Amino acid sequence: METYLNFMLVRFGVIVGGLVVLALLVFAVALAFKRRGRLDDVRRYADPVMRAGMRAAARRLEEGGQRGASRPRRRGDWR
Repeated sequence: METYLNFMLVRFGVIVGGLVVLALLVFAVALAFKRRGRLDDVRRYADPVMRAGMRAAARRLEEGGQRGASRPRRRGDWR
């Protein structure tokens, strides 16, 4: 049991470390664009992509159980 807990702790640490590195990388890229005065251009190009992604995510959440997505179980629902 202790080995399993150590494995899970290491796994959690690797995931969190990866997210921190990714966040620092995004921050560094944004800072470089800001220093070069290109941040507004990047925002103008990225805005439609982000809007389309958010629309797709919202549509996927609305469809919910239609494509085999998991749904919360109610009490007494054992299927």
